[in-house]
Amino acid sequence: MKEKIAKSWKTLPSPMRKTIVSVFGATFIITGLLLIVLPGPFTMPLLILGLAILALEFAWAKSMLEKVKAQGSKLNPKKLFKKQ
Repeated sequence: MKEKIAKSWKTLPSPMRKTIVSVFGATFIITGLLLIVLPGPFTMPLLILGLAILALEFAWAKSMLEKVKAQGSKLNPKKLFKKQ
């Protein structure tokens, strides 16, 4: 099933794929940025999801996602949520 979807995705013309990816990725990133100032949960997951969607078609987003993953792996949740 996954291969079938990937194969049909690759049959679309490149400009159409980039447009679809740009719209969905930008929507998630803008929603995540709005949730920083508006009350709401899930700010970071939406930003990362938008970046992951953009990384499907854009090399700059792929390299930025690699940097985010590297920084995220350095986080220690035990120290982050330590009770004082």
